Amino acid sequence: MTKTAPSFRSDDQRWAALVRRNRAADGIFFYSVLTTGVYCRPSCASRLPRRENVQFYATVDEAERAGFRACKRCQPRGKNLDERQAAAVARACRLIERAEEMPSLDALADAAGMSRFHFHRVFKAQTGVTPKAYAEAHRTRRVQGELKRSATVTAAIYGAGFGSSGRFYATSTERLGMTPSAFRGGGRSTTIRFAVGECSLGSILVAATEHGICAISFGDDPDPLVRELQDRFPKATLIGGDEEFERHLAKVIGFIEAPGRGLNLPLDVRGTAFQQRVWEALREIPAGSKATYAELAGQIGQPSAVRAVAQACASNQIAVAIPCHRVTRADGELAGYRWGVARKRALLEREAAA
Repeated sequence: MTKTAPSFRSDDQRWAALVRRNRAADGIFFYSVLTTGVYCRPSCASRLPRRENVQFYATVDEAERAGFRACKRCQPRGKNLDERQAAAVARACRLIERAEEMPSLDALADAAGMSRFHFHRVFKAQTGVTPKAYAEAHRTRRVQGELKRSATVTAAIYGAGFGSSGRFYATSTERLGMTPSAFRGGGRSTTIRFAVGECSLGSILVAATEHGICAISFGDDPDPLVRELQDRFPKATLIGGDEEFERHLAKVIGFIEAPGRGLNLPLDVRGTAFQQRVWEALREIPAGSKATYAELAGQIGQPSAVRAVAQACASNQIAVAIPCHRVTRADGELAGYRWGVARKRALLEREAAA
């Protein structure tokens, strides 16, 4: 559903935005209160003034020329609340990334200039995950790098900042998609079956571990698709041309050509807890329907995490089975798609027709 930008041209519209504390109006206009001599942003959390005491201004300079002073609470001359919170969360993320061990929640909150509870809530709203989950995801990325450099798996785990190898091993398959030793060996001892074919959208590759489909990708030529799979798992055992597995490929192609028949395949989905929530929500969007990134963020209970939702969609490596092509921008335009906007448009048109 296409959404239009809010309008605040009339005083009635501005007053309605002020009553709702609408942050979308911040920076578009400011209001002053005759009884206090102060001017504020529309989203200011101060007590709602009486309508007859309120005047509206397009800029802070206009408000100050009229003799009003800036509110100390919402700081209309500085960055708005969302910008200040985003900057504070960004600083906390850098602290987490630079630290050898996970900083305490109190330390992160102090650095952000917030209370412990408020910081936890703001961090989750901005990033879509808790500080602890962010730190765990960052350390997983570090351990992936360490596994490629370190002499032993244990050295890699401690080098990445995990204080206990037991804690890491307990969730290692979920984090890495395989055991640490197999990941360190580029997928050694892991068997991946795959098949490559052609459909009306070009070349297509479908690959699976013993747990389910781990990749569905499009391309203009089959060779780059296979090389990409080999690059991801250089030492895995790749088995192509398996007659039984070819049926998975046929099922995917059948869905692409005729979306009305549906697609139900076991999936081997690996990602952060937040990414998995987004991908699960994507699978709940019916064929023929679309959702915006903002609507998807609201569906998972994280309305402020629109950017993080978009990043999770971009990280999806299982086309059509996890239908990230059904997500559009707020204005209805098609956003980027890993396998090309033309393919995204074609998939949406076919599903709408079906």
